[in-house]
Amino acid sequence: MVVLALVLGACGANLPATAPQVSLAAPTPPPPPQMSPAELREHERILATYGGVYEDPRLQAMVEQLVERLVASSEQPDLHYQVTILNSDSVNAFALPTGRLYITRGLIALANDESELAAVVGHEMGHVIAHHAEQREEEVRDTELSNRVFADLVNDPQARALALAKSKLTLASYSQMQELAADAIGIRLAARAGYDPYGAVRFLASLERNSELKPRPDGAINPAAPDFLSSHPATPDRIAHALAEARQYKPPATDSPQQITEAHNAYLTKIDGIVFGEDPSEGLVRGRRFLHPRLGFTFTAPEGFILDNTAQAVLGVQRGGDAALRLDLVRVPAEQTLPAYLSSGWIENVDPSSIHDVTISGFPGATATAKGDNWDFRLYTIRFGSDVYRFIFASKTLSAESDRTFRECVGSFRRMSVGEMREVKPAHLKVVRVAPGETVDKLASRMAVPDRQVERFRVLNGLSPNDQLKPGTEVKIAVE
Repeated sequence: MVVLALVLGACGANLPATAPQVSLAAPTPPPPPQMSPAELREHERILATYGGVYEDPRLQAMVEQLVERLVASSEQPDLHYQVTILNSDSVNAFALPTGRLYITRGLIALANDESELAAVVGHEMGHVIAHHAEQREEEVRDTELSNRVFADLVNDPQARALALAKSKLTLASYSQMQELAADAIGIRLAARAGYDPYGAVRFLASLERNSELKPRPDGAINPAAPDFLSSHPATPDRIAHALAEARQYKPPATDSPQQITEAHNAYLTKIDGIVFGEDPSEGLVRGRRFLHPRLGFTFTAPEGFILDNTAQAVLGVQRGGDAALRLDLVRVPAEQTLPAYLSSGWIENVDPSSIHDVTISGFPGATATAKGDNWDFRLYTIRFGSDVYRFIFASKTLSAESDRTFRECVGSFRRMSVGEMREVKPAHLKVVRVAPGETVDKLASRMAVPDRQVERFRVLNGLSPNDQLKPGTEVKIAVE
């Protein structure tokens, strides 16, 4: 996504120490004790990226019990794991080499039984058991050393480039092999622990369908909303590998159709009420409108823009990729004027003659333009109480029309009323039993989602395009 990457790069370049960026997410709780400095840094980075900790004792107990069951079935039952559920609707999970496991509430919500969840958790445990992180780090060190030696011995630039390309291909292949190995370990652990080994196959299929529902103006997975497929590279035959691995194990003897339904219903009962989608404490997207009830502001993106709320900023991309926007929060000293901030060097090639004061919805602000190699920028800052918000718009050509569009977008920035803030409630999962005669379309119409209700209902419940509902089965719907 060229435009989005450009906006991200422009916003992060040469930020002065006096004006660091501030996350729009809710404050994170204090870290757990007994962490090394390196582990603490990684833990805090993960919490900042994925919305902090999702506090739900019932879910925490469920995942911890599942982990204990997997550990007991492993070749290393003495290993100890600490589980953190992340307050993010991204579908992701990962592990630190020390045994800290992270799983998002979005992943828990997408799963449809404990066997699917066990396959994912077992996959992450597989990385720890197989020491993949250490192997990866050693491989990188060896490659860097060989590259330096090769560069010293060979004067031919083309030969050096070829050697570097080959080393990168080796690393990429090695990483993919690690993922497949972790899949195999996860399936083995799940099967030994009495879970259905085919849970991995079902969940990988749900992941593929879920990724197709994400906003992708250029057809690529959005890197601003990292999920399991973006951090765990997928291959066309990954599901086939999982299927072949699962066939090595017999499903649990208790897996009669009735018992499978009972296991499915029991899992849904445990996750009933989990927050679904964005958490209002971190702001949320409603079509082209962004609302942040905790910080008390809202704005509306231009027509044709797709918004994405990340931990660092609100990002928007115009369909077709000709324009983009970014809104973030920055620290600007009270004594520094906003025009002075715009010219302070945090972005290059600002036109000094374009800097001037403005008033936006009654709040003091400033604006300027900047020019890049291939993109033009319109910049706005708004002092909202003690905070300063920064709008950055990028377009291939800053015309009078595009400038007016950006100005109207910034002009929509305003304070939310107390009533508006109270009305913003998170969506959550509600488990309902399918009644005789109820169809996918009928239940999907109750989904509190902005678009594609039927597709989202099917993905959420692990249904393929041709699957029909069975009376008595429990399903998930998202409601406000």
